[in-house]
Amino acid sequence: MEIANILVIIEFVFIALVLLGVVLFIGYLLVFDRKQKQHSILRNYPALGRIRYFFEKIGPEMRQYWFNNDTEGKPFSRDDYEHIVRSAKYKRDVVGFGSRRDFDEEGFFVRNSMFPKLNEEIKMDQETMVTTKKYILLNDPLFTDRKEKWEDDDALANLLHDDDAVVIGPKTRHPFVVKSLIGMSAMSYGALGKNAITALSKGLALAKGTWMNTGEGGLSPYHLEGGADIIMQIGPAMFGVRDENGEMDWDELKRKSEIPQVKAFEIKLAQGAKTRGGHIDAEKVNPEIAAIRKVEPYKSVDSPNRFKQFGDIASMCDFIEKIREHTGKPVGMKIVIGSPDSAEELAKYMKDSGKGPDFITVDGGEGGTGASYQELIDSVGLPIKSALPILDLTLKKYGVRDRVKIIAAGKLFTPDRIAIAIAMGADLVNIARGFMITVGCIQTLKCHSNACPVGVATTDPDLQYALVVDEKKYRVVNYLVTLRQGLFRIAAAAGLDSPVHFRPNHICYKDDKGIVVTLENILKEMEQQIG
Repeated sequence: MEIANILVIIEFVFIALVLLGVVLFIGYLLVFDRKQKQHSILRNYPALGRIRYFFEKIGPEMRQYWFNNDTEGKPFSRDDYEHIVRSAKYKRDVVGFGSRRDFDEEGFFVRNSMFPKLNEEIKMDQETMVTTKKYILLNDPLFTDRKEKWEDDDALANLLHDDDAVVIGPKTRHPFVVKSLIGMSAMSYGALGKNAITALSKGLALAKGTWMNTGEGGLSPYHLEGGADIIMQIGPAMFGVRDENGEMDWDELKRKSEIPQVKAFEIKLAQGAKTRGGHIDAEKVNPEIAAIRKVEPYKSVDSPNRFKQFGDIASMCDFIEKIREHTGKPVGMKIVIGSPDSAEELAKYMKDSGKGPDFITVDGGEGGTGASYQELIDSVGLPIKSALPILDLTLKKYGVRDRVKIIAAGKLFTPDRIAIAIAMGADLVNIARGFMITVGCIQTLKCHSNACPVGVATTDPDLQYALVVDEKKYRVVNYLVTLRQGLFRIAAAAGLDSPVHFRPNHICYKDDKGIVVTLENILKEMEQQIG
């Protein structure tokens, strides 16, 4: 028999087997799916129903990459995401042709000066350098791999001038001095994997002048790995500084405060995406996480939705005072603003008693989280552009604003957003998800499942293999340095020699009819509302 005939027979048999397999599979679906009781559509349309569920499952990826336009995606649009990635990977934030912002929509704008500051007029640290690595794009063909070169890069750190450095807790025994307006928001080891935390720690240390917040999960060796300055957060469960009964272990707190990298402490009352406590399943509490958090391994742990150690402003401030006296370091608090009178009692007590925090982190409702509930994410807590002015104006009303620094958080991941936040009353800004994107996050929205496919929001060792610390740490540096550079650039456009000088008169607001009002006038209305 000729070879050609043999090949024809083989091909015929193969096709027949494939068709038989398809027929058997459809037959199986007809029998099984018609008898199952869970899915109505599969009982009536087994084959089409399976196809429907397949496309439903891949729907998020299809929308993200194909069907959503570049400004539609949530929580971060593709434009937002790519802006962060370009800055982190290529140390470039230049775009071409024009803005994709819809200028018919309402929004805030920075008021440019007719006589912007020249480069030589900018007041900044002109000596501190960073050593990093960045990619140079050589060729980006359609059907073959992108050609890139990874090269060393030495550049200015773009830090504040010594005269403009922000001092947190100036009257404490160990004030915390920062020369970057931007730091890393609270992210715990456990919510993020060790590779992600390590890359962030090393990158922030290389960028200099900044800080990282440990999150309520406690101070891990991975936070300390790179040598970055640390704000240690203490949540209601007292992770990392608790005794066996869940109370504060003051000796352990003292030991933590003696670590040179630990510059301040923050008690967490709430965060924007979940004004509640937390829960850790038993299987996630491995011996390492248990040791860091000072809990028993392989036992479920609940974090209460408030501290049981205090139940009002007075007792909370006493608790803050005790931590400050015990450690000698600044102590702050993290809050969510829910209404115009949310900060009233705190500010009044600070005035009357002379007590209170050294800094307040105010988190907007648009902030992120590893896991929360839809009703809390969407509807509890005001967004940062409402919450921040309320806090600032209330503290000023009672004459205590100069005693406390405000750190703002809530999708403040670009220089213009940061500039507007500073004008609204922030002294400093925290970023979380922007930094997650620098170490590989692709927004699969699986942070709560421990199944992050790029190894960021997972403790699974196999998944964490994807995240290479010695590459991603440079992306952290590049993003932060580029952000700082952009902040000085937008300050110069406003006629300012440093971004620390942004004030309400540098910002205006345009409504959807084209009517423009200054931020000053908006704040005057808010001030009247506060009383």
